[in-house]
Amino acid sequence: MSLNHVLRTGMTVTAALAATAAAALLAPAPASAGAGAVTLPPSHAGFDYQLGGAYTPPAGVRIVSRDHTAAPAPGLYNICYINAFQAQPGAEEEWDDDLLLRDSAGDVVRDDDWDEAVLDIRTAAKRERIAAKVDAWIDDCADKGFQAVEPDNYDTFTRFPDHLTAQQAKAFIALLADHAHGRGLAVAQKNTAELAGSGKETGLDFAVAEECGAWDECGDFTAEYGDKVVVVEYSASGLDAACAQWGERLSIVRRDVGVAPAGSGGYLRETC
Repeated sequence: MSLNHVLRTGMTVTAALAATAAAALLAPAPASAGAGAVTLPPSHAGFDYQLGGAYTPPAGVRIVSRDHTAAPAPGLYNICYINAFQAQPGAEEEWDDDLLLRDSAGDVVRDDDWDEAVLDIRTAAKRERIAAKVDAWIDDCADKGFQAVEPDNYDTFTRFPDHLTAQQAKAFIALLADHAHGRGLAVAQKNTAELAGSGKETGLDFAVAEECGAWDECGDFTAEYGDKVVVVEYSASGLDAACAQWGERLSIVRRDVGVAPAGSGGYLRETC
C-alpha cells in the first residue's frame, strides 16, 4: 500500500508576495456544476503541505494546506484538511458507537497503519449523521477564512472492499461537497485516482494528489481537473517524476513523510 493511500497526520511573507497572492484570491472562478462561485487554487504555484503543524510559509509559496484546527496563512490560498472517512487516532469515542464500521464479529474495522477507526458510510441515514459532524469542521474552516477543504480518506473503500463500496464513498463525498459549496469553499478530491473521472459528477473542484508522480497517476487527475492539481511527493524519485512530466503545469512539492514543521527534526521540503 502506497503512502498516497494512507498518509494523514493528525505568518508572514514578503510584502510583494502577499500583494500578488492576495490579488489572485480576489477573482473567484466558477468550479464544478452546481458549485456556484468558489475560489479555485492558482495553477502551477508554490505549494506547502503543513499537516504536521503550521509555520511561516517559505518565500514563493502561494498555496498552503493545514489541519482544520490551525489558522490559515494570511494572504495565501489556504486548503483546510479534515479526516472525513475515518476517526482520528484516539478520537473514536467522539463518534456514536453505531457510526463506527464493524466486521461480522462485531469488532471495529481499523486502519492499522494509522490506528484509525473506519466510519460506517454504508447507509444514507448514517452518511447524513456522519456528515453532520464533518460539516461542523467545514463550517469552522469557512469561518476561519480558508478557501477550500480537503476531505481525507476518500479512498478508504479501496482498503476495505469487503465492507465499503465506491458508490458509498461517492455518495458521502457529494454530501460534504454540497455543504462546503454552500459555505463558499472549493472541495479537493484527495487521492483516489480510481474515482478521478467522477470528480465533477460528485461536486469536487480540484485535486490534492499524494505521490501521483511516483505512481504515474497525475494524468488521471489532470484529465478531470486540468491544471488544478496540487501534488505532494515523499521521495526524491517521485519528485523527479512529477517535475519531469508536470513541472510546468502543476503545483508540486516534496515533503517529509511526517510533514514536520520547519525547524523540527525530520523537516524536508523541496520543489521542482
